[in-house]
Amino acid sequence: MTAILVPIYNAVRETTACLAALARAIDADTEVILIDDASTDAAIAPLLDAFAASRARGRVLRNRHNLGFIGSVNRGLTATDGDVLLLNSDTVATPGFLVHIESCAMSDAKIASVTPFSNHAEICSFPRFCRSNPVPKDVDAYARAFAFEDAAAAVELPTAVGFCMWMRRAAINAIGDFDGATFGRGYGEENDWSLRAAGHGWRNVLCPAAYVAHVGHASFAETGERPGGENLNRLVARYPRYNAQVADFIARDPLAALRARVAARLDLAAQ
Repeated sequence: MTAILVPIYNAVRETTACLAALARAIDADTEVILIDDASTDAAIAPLLDAFAASRARGRVLRNRHNLGFIGSVNRGLTATDGDVLLLNSDTVATPGFLVHIESCAMSDAKIASVTPFSNHAEICSFPRFCRSNPVPKDVDAYARAFAFEDAAAAVELPTAVGFCMWMRRAAINAIGDFDGATFGRGYGEENDWSLRAAGHGWRNVLCPAAYVAHVGHASFAETGERPGGENLNRLVARYPRYNAQVADFIARDPLAALRARVAARLDLAAQ
């Protein structure tokens, strides 16, 4: 069974919405581990405690010092020994998303990571490809439109997208956790992990039937940091073909027909 890891630093409004959506999106016995990265907002601690107390398998891990996204994720990875799903605290999960993602993951034992569709997820963005789309007014309607797709018909990706990323424990054990020594507090770490996995014969895929909305960069905004910068240079230095692989995926756009089908369903439902 998958454990959900949610790294959190302040962003109380987004975190409140994230946890409320998550509570209605997953089964009561799904394990959820919240990692509080030394939040300075006094409203965070009671919010996380109340959520954990409301669940049969809910926990809060509190960092004594702010470790950044990578440090928090790596701590969470050691807190459970099964498959995990990393979920940003500025996401809005939809009912059934985890079931679809797990169905996709179980279609091939060599799948290391699974990413769902989202409004703000780069190569997994909908409706506009590789764009930051606004969060839909009715995220459940989007989820229902995607749910008609075959979850097991995994689509190969050049990299996972870290806003919502399922990770197989066997792959974690084989290649290790996120590389904090190289990527510091965060950004590019999921790309590096995906490429390491691919280099060891694992697959990174998109689940056609899953949708999770994403606000984007809420915790980075709280820290005043800007994601990207030197980490992208480090990533490309380590994987010289990375940009070409992503460019090839964008040029081929293997998700175009799928996006068109979902858009048609949404149009029909709106009539």
